[in-house]
Amino acid sequence: MRVFITGATGWIGSAVVPQLIGAGHEVVGLARSDASAAALVAAGAEVQRGALDDLDGLRKAAAASDGVIHLAFKHDIAFSGDFQGAADADRRAIEVFGEALAGSGRPFVIASGTLGIAPGRVATERDGQSAEAAVPFEGAQARLANAQLTVSFASRGIRSSVVRLPPTVHGDGDHGFMAALVGIARDKGVSGYVGDGSQRWPAAARLDAARLICLALEKAPAGSTLHAVADEGVAIRSVAEVIGRHLGLPVVSVDAEDAGEHFGWLGGILALDSPTTSELTRELLGWQPAEQGLLADLDEGHYFRTPSA
Repeated sequence: MRVFITGATGWIGSAVVPQLIGAGHEVVGLARSDASAAALVAAGAEVQRGALDDLDGLRKAAAASDGVIHLAFKHDIAFSGDFQGAADADRRAIEVFGEALAGSGRPFVIASGTLGIAPGRVATERDGQSAEAAVPFEGAQARLANAQLTVSFASRGIRSSVVRLPPTVHGDGDHGFMAALVGIARDKGVSGYVGDGSQRWPAAARLDAARLICLALEKAPAGSTLHAVADEGVAIRSVAEVIGRHLGLPVVSVDAEDAGEHFGWLGGILALDSPTTSELTRELLGWQPAEQGLLADLDEGHYFRTPSA
Protein backbone atom coordinates (compact mmCIF):
# COMPACT_ATOMS: atom_id res chain seq x y z
CA MET A 1 0.00 0.00 0.00
CA ARG A 2 0.90 3.65 -0.34
CA VAL A 3 0.45 4.87 3.24
CA PHE A 4 0.18 8.46 4.44
CA ILE A 5 1.19 8.89 8.07
CA THR A 6 1.02 11.89 10.39
CA GLY A 7 3.31 11.98 13.40
CA ALA A 8 5.75 9.99 11.30
CA THR A 9 8.85 11.25 13.11
CA GLY A 10 7.37 11.13 16.60
CA TRP A 11 8.20 8.61 19.31
CA ILE A 12 5.93 5.89 17.93
CA GLY A 13 5.69 7.02 14.31
CA SER A 14 9.46 6.76 13.89
CA ALA A 15 9.14 3.07 14.78
CA VAL A 16 6.09 2.52 12.56
CA VAL A 17 7.69 3.93 9.40
CA PRO A 18 10.55 1.39 9.09
CA GLN A 19 8.20 -1.46 9.89
CA LEU A 20 5.84 -0.38 7.11
CA ILE A 21 8.70 -0.03 4.64
CA GLY A 22 10.11 -3.38 5.72
CA ALA A 23 6.72 -4.96 4.98
CA GLY A 24 6.82 -3.59 1.43
CA HIS A 25 4.63 -0.51 1.79
CA GLU A 26 5.41 2.92 0.38
CA VAL A 27 5.29 5.59 3.09
CA VAL A 28 4.58 9.29 2.80
CA GLY A 29 5.17 11.15 6.06
CA LEU A 30 3.92 14.56 7.12
CA ALA A 31 6.83 16.82 8.15
CA ARG A 32 6.69 20.28 9.69
CA SER A 33 10.44 20.93 9.78
CA ASP A 34 13.59 20.36 7.77
CA ALA A 35 14.84 18.00 10.48
CA SER A 36 11.68 15.88 10.30
CA ALA A 37 11.85 15.81 6.51
CA ALA A 38 15.49 14.69 6.62
CA ALA A 39 14.65 11.93 9.11
CA LEU A 40 11.90 10.62 6.83
CA VAL A 41 14.16 10.61 3.80
CA ALA A 42 16.84 8.78 5.80
CA ALA A 43 14.24 6.16 6.77
CA GLY A 44 13.31 5.62 3.12
CA ALA A 45 10.00 7.49 3.13
CA GLU A 46 8.64 10.27 0.96
CA VAL A 47 7.93 13.65 2.51
CA GLN A 48 4.85 15.85 2.48
CA ARG A 49 5.66 19.19 4.04
CA GLY A 50 2.94 20.68 6.21
CA ALA A 51 1.33 20.67 9.62
CA LEU A 52 -1.75 19.18 11.23
CA ASP A 53 -3.67 22.40 10.59
CA ASP A 54 -3.03 22.21 6.83
CA LEU A 55 -6.37 20.55 6.18
CA ASP A 56 -6.26 20.86 2.39
CA GLY A 57 -2.87 19.19 2.36
CA LEU A 58 -4.14 16.39 4.59
CA ARG A 59 -7.15 15.86 2.35
CA LYS A 60 -5.07 15.61 -0.81
CA ALA A 61 -2.53 13.27 0.78
CA ALA A 62 -5.27 10.97 2.07
CA ALA A 63 -7.04 10.90 -1.28
CA ALA A 64 -3.79 9.90 -2.99
CA SER A 65 -3.07 7.08 -0.54
CA ASP A 66 -4.17 3.49 -0.09
CA GLY A 67 -4.39 3.97 3.67
CA VAL A 68 -3.85 6.57 6.39
CA ILE A 69 -2.27 6.31 9.84
CA HIS A 70 -2.91 9.34 12.04
CA LEU A 71 -0.52 9.52 15.00
CA ALA A 72 0.10 13.26 15.29
CA PHE A 73 -1.30 15.07 18.33
CA LYS A 74 -0.43 18.51 19.66
CA HIS A 75 1.09 17.26 22.90
CA ASP A 76 2.95 20.53 23.35
CA ILE A 77 -0.24 22.54 23.84
CA ALA A 78 -2.12 19.64 25.48
CA PHE A 79 0.30 19.44 28.39
CA SER A 80 0.74 23.19 28.71
CA GLY A 81 -2.91 23.65 29.62
CA ASP A 82 -4.90 23.48 26.38
CA PHE A 83 -5.82 19.80 26.00
CA GLN A 84 -9.15 20.83 24.51
CA GLY A 85 -7.41 22.84 21.81
CA ALA A 86 -5.22 19.86 20.94
CA ALA A 87 -8.25 17.58 20.80
CA ASP A 88 -10.10 20.04 18.59
CA ALA A 89 -7.21 20.13 16.11
CA ASP A 90 -7.16 16.33 16.17
CA ARG A 91 -10.88 16.18 15.40
CA ARG A 92 -10.58 18.53 12.44
CA ALA A 93 -7.89 16.31 10.94
CA ILE A 94 -9.95 13.16 11.56
CA GLU A 95 -12.99 14.72 9.90
CA VAL A 96 -10.93 15.62 6.83
CA PHE A 97 -9.54 12.10 6.59
CA GLY A 98 -13.07 10.74 6.86
CA GLU A 99 -14.22 12.94 3.98
CA ALA A 100 -11.27 11.91 1.80
CA LEU A 101 -11.62 8.17 2.45
CA ALA A 102 -15.42 7.80 2.54
CA GLY A 103 -16.75 4.96 0.41
CA SER A 104 -13.28 3.70 -0.52
CA GLY A 105 -12.95 0.72 1.83
CA ARG A 106 -9.41 1.91 2.57
CA PRO A 107 -7.88 1.62 6.07
CA PHE A 108 -7.71 4.53 8.47
CA VAL A 109 -5.89 4.03 11.78
CA ILE A 110 -5.65 6.55 14.61
CA ALA A 111 -3.96 6.51 18.00
CA SER A 112 -5.91 7.15 21.18
CA GLY A 113 -5.36 6.33 24.85
CA THR A 114 -6.39 3.81 27.49
CA LEU A 115 -5.90 5.94 30.60
CA GLY A 116 -9.12 6.45 32.53
CA ILE A 117 -11.37 4.42 30.20
CA ALA A 118 -12.68 2.30 33.10
CA PRO A 119 -11.05 3.53 36.35
CA GLY A 120 -10.61 0.99 39.13
CA ARG A 121 -11.23 -2.11 37.05
CA VAL A 122 -9.60 -3.83 34.11
CA ALA A 123 -10.67 -2.01 30.94
CA THR A 124 -11.34 -3.94 27.75
CA GLU A 125 -11.62 -2.93 24.12
CA ARG A 126 -15.40 -2.79 24.56
CA ASP A 127 -15.20 0.00 27.14
CA GLY A 128 -15.50 3.62 26.09
CA GLN A 129 -17.60 2.92 23.01
CA SER A 130 -20.92 4.51 23.96
CA ALA A 131 -21.82 8.18 23.71
CA GLU A 132 -22.27 8.16 27.51
CA ALA A 133 -18.73 6.94 28.15
CA ALA A 134 -16.63 9.31 30.23
CA VAL A 135 -13.06 9.64 31.41
CA PRO A 136 -12.15 11.23 34.73
CA PHE A 137 -9.75 13.97 33.69
CA GLU A 138 -10.09 17.24 31.85
CA GLY A 139 -9.84 17.31 28.08
CA ALA A 140 -9.55 13.57 27.53
CA GLN A 141 -13.31 13.32 27.00
CA ALA A 142 -12.85 15.18 23.71
CA ARG A 143 -10.15 12.75 22.58
CA LEU A 144 -12.41 9.82 23.48
CA ALA A 145 -15.10 11.39 21.30
CA ASN A 146 -12.58 11.60 18.44
CA ALA A 147 -11.94 7.88 18.75
CA GLN A 148 -15.67 7.18 18.72
CA LEU A 149 -16.00 9.29 15.57
CA THR A 150 -13.27 7.25 13.90
CA VAL A 151 -14.97 3.98 14.79
CA SER A 152 -18.22 5.33 13.28
CA PHE A 153 -16.49 5.77 9.93
CA ALA A 154 -17.04 2.05 9.37
CA SER A 155 -20.60 2.95 8.38
CA ARG A 156 -19.20 5.31 5.73
CA GLY A 157 -17.23 2.67 3.86
CA ILE A 158 -13.89 3.16 5.65
CA ARG A 159 -11.94 0.35 7.29
CA SER A 160 -11.37 2.46 10.37
CA SER A 161 -9.68 1.35 13.57
CA VAL A 162 -8.50 2.92 16.80
CA VAL A 163 -5.31 1.77 18.53
CA ARG A 164 -5.47 2.77 22.18
CA LEU A 165 -2.02 3.31 23.61
CA PRO A 166 -1.23 2.90 27.31
CA PRO A 167 0.02 5.94 29.23
CA THR A 168 3.57 4.70 28.98
CA VAL A 169 4.93 3.39 25.70
CA HIS A 170 8.46 2.75 26.85
CA GLY A 171 11.89 2.25 25.39
CA ASP A 172 15.31 3.81 24.98
CA GLY A 173 14.76 7.45 24.00
CA ASP A 174 11.33 7.82 25.62
CA HIS A 175 10.64 11.35 26.88
CA GLY A 176 7.11 10.61 28.18
CA PHE A 177 5.64 9.91 31.60
CA MET A 178 8.42 7.62 32.84
CA ALA A 179 11.11 10.11 31.90
CA ALA A 180 9.06 12.82 33.62
CA LEU A 181 8.88 10.77 36.83
CA VAL A 182 12.64 10.30 36.77
CA GLY A 183 13.12 14.04 36.33
CA ILE A 184 10.72 14.84 39.18
CA ALA A 185 12.54 12.39 41.47
CA ARG A 186 15.86 14.07 40.68
CA ASP A 187 14.41 17.51 41.35
CA LYS A 188 12.66 16.56 44.59
CA GLY A 189 15.34 14.28 46.01
CA VAL A 190 12.81 11.49 46.55
CA SER A 191 11.05 8.98 44.30
CA GLY A 192 7.36 9.44 45.00
CA TYR A 193 4.05 7.72 44.45
CA VAL A 194 0.54 8.82 45.38
CA GLY A 195 -1.13 7.32 48.45
CA ASP A 196 -0.26 3.66 48.85
CA GLY A 197 1.05 3.44 45.28
CA SER A 198 -1.28 0.60 44.34
CA GLN A 199 -2.56 2.42 41.26
CA ARG A 200 -1.96 0.29 38.18
CA TRP A 201 -0.93 1.61 34.78
CA PRO A 202 -0.81 -0.49 31.62
CA ALA A 203 2.30 -0.29 29.49
CA ALA A 204 3.81 -1.47 26.22
CA ALA A 205 7.19 -1.30 24.56
CA ARG A 206 7.46 1.11 21.64
CA LEU A 207 8.27 -1.60 19.09
CA ASP A 208 5.32 -3.74 20.18
CA ALA A 209 2.96 -0.76 19.85
CA ALA A 210 4.36 0.00 16.39
CA ARG A 211 3.79 -3.59 15.29
CA LEU A 212 0.14 -3.40 16.33
CA ILE A 213 -0.39 -0.17 14.39
CA CYS A 214 0.99 -1.86 11.27
CA LEU A 215 -1.24 -4.88 11.84
CA ALA A 216 -4.24 -2.60 12.22
CA LEU A 217 -3.49 -1.00 8.87
CA GLU A 218 -3.18 -4.36 7.17
CA LYS A 219 -5.81 -6.49 8.89
CA ALA A 220 -8.12 -4.75 11.38
CA PRO A 221 -11.83 -5.05 10.57
CA ALA A 222 -13.80 -1.85 10.07
CA GLY A 223 -14.82 -0.22 13.34
CA SER A 224 -12.20 -1.99 15.48
CA THR A 225 -10.92 -0.73 18.81
CA LEU A 226 -7.56 -2.26 19.70
CA HIS A 227 -5.38 -2.13 22.80
CA ALA A 228 -1.60 -1.88 22.47
CA VAL A 229 -1.13 -3.23 25.98
CA ALA A 230 1.57 -5.67 27.09
CA ASP A 231 1.69 -5.09 30.87
CA GLU A 232 -1.92 -5.09 32.07
CA GLY A 233 -1.20 -3.06 35.16
CA VAL A 234 2.10 -2.05 36.76
CA ALA A 235 1.80 -0.60 40.27
CA ILE A 236 3.08 2.98 40.41
CA ARG A 237 4.84 2.14 43.68
CA SER A 238 6.85 -0.52 41.84
CA VAL A 239 7.87 2.08 39.28
CA ALA A 240 8.90 4.47 42.06
CA GLU A 241 10.97 1.74 43.70
CA VAL A 242 12.96 1.09 40.54
CA ILE A 243 13.54 4.82 40.06
CA GLY A 244 14.61 5.22 43.69
CA ARG A 245 17.03 2.31 43.46
CA HIS A 246 18.70 3.61 40.31
CA LEU A 247 18.97 7.18 41.57
CA GLY A 248 19.88 6.23 45.13
CA LEU A 249 16.88 8.12 46.51
CA PRO A 250 14.33 7.30 49.22
CA VAL A 251 10.94 6.06 47.99
CA VAL A 252 8.10 7.96 49.62
CA SER A 253 4.33 8.29 49.61
CA VAL A 254 2.84 11.64 48.59
CA ASP A 255 -0.62 12.48 49.91
CA ALA A 256 -3.26 12.83 47.19
CA GLU A 257 -3.92 16.46 48.14
CA ASP A 258 -0.21 17.24 47.64
CA ALA A 259 0.17 15.37 44.34
CA GLY A 260 -0.29 18.45 42.18
CA GLU A 261 2.41 20.36 44.02
CA HIS A 262 4.86 17.46 44.03
CA PHE A 263 4.30 16.02 40.54
CA GLY A 264 3.11 19.15 38.70
CA TRP A 265 1.05 18.45 35.57
CA LEU A 266 1.45 14.70 36.14
CA GLY A 267 -0.17 14.81 39.58
CA GLY A 268 -3.73 14.80 38.28
CA ILE A 269 -3.41 11.48 36.48
CA LEU A 270 -0.77 9.63 38.49
CA ALA A 271 -3.38 8.62 41.07
CA LEU A 272 -5.60 6.94 38.47
CA ASP A 273 -5.96 3.17 38.75
CA SER A 274 -6.38 2.16 35.12
CA PRO A 275 -5.43 -1.49 34.40
CA THR A 276 -6.21 -2.55 30.84
CA THR A 277 -6.32 -5.82 28.95
CA SER A 278 -5.52 -6.52 25.28
CA GLU A 279 -7.00 -10.02 25.20
CA LEU A 280 -9.54 -9.23 22.47
CA THR A 281 -6.88 -7.51 20.35
CA ARG A 282 -4.60 -10.53 20.58
CA GLU A 283 -7.42 -12.86 19.57
CA LEU A 284 -8.51 -10.66 16.68
CA LEU A 285 -5.15 -9.92 15.06
CA GLY A 286 -2.77 -12.48 16.55
CA TRP A 287 -0.66 -9.70 18.05
CA GLN A 288 1.74 -10.86 20.76
CA PRO A 289 4.09 -8.45 22.56
CA ALA A 290 7.69 -9.57 22.12
CA GLU A 291 9.66 -6.90 23.99
CA GLN A 292 10.45 -6.74 27.70
CA GLY A 293 8.01 -5.26 30.20
CA LEU A 294 8.10 -1.80 31.78
CA LEU A 295 9.94 -2.65 35.01
CA ALA A 296 12.59 -4.67 33.18
CA ASP A 297 13.03 -1.82 30.70
CA LEU A 298 13.43 0.69 33.53
CA ASP A 299 16.06 -1.58 35.05
CA GLU A 300 18.09 -1.38 31.81
CA GLY A 301 19.19 2.05 32.99
CA HIS A 302 18.68 4.19 29.90
CA TYR A 303 16.02 6.31 31.64
CA PHE A 304 18.65 7.40 34.16
CA ARG A 305 21.36 8.68 31.84
CA THR A 306 22.31 12.25 32.58
CA PRO A 307 22.38 14.73 29.67
CA SER A 308 26.18 14.74 29.70
CA ALA A 309 26.47 10.94 29.71
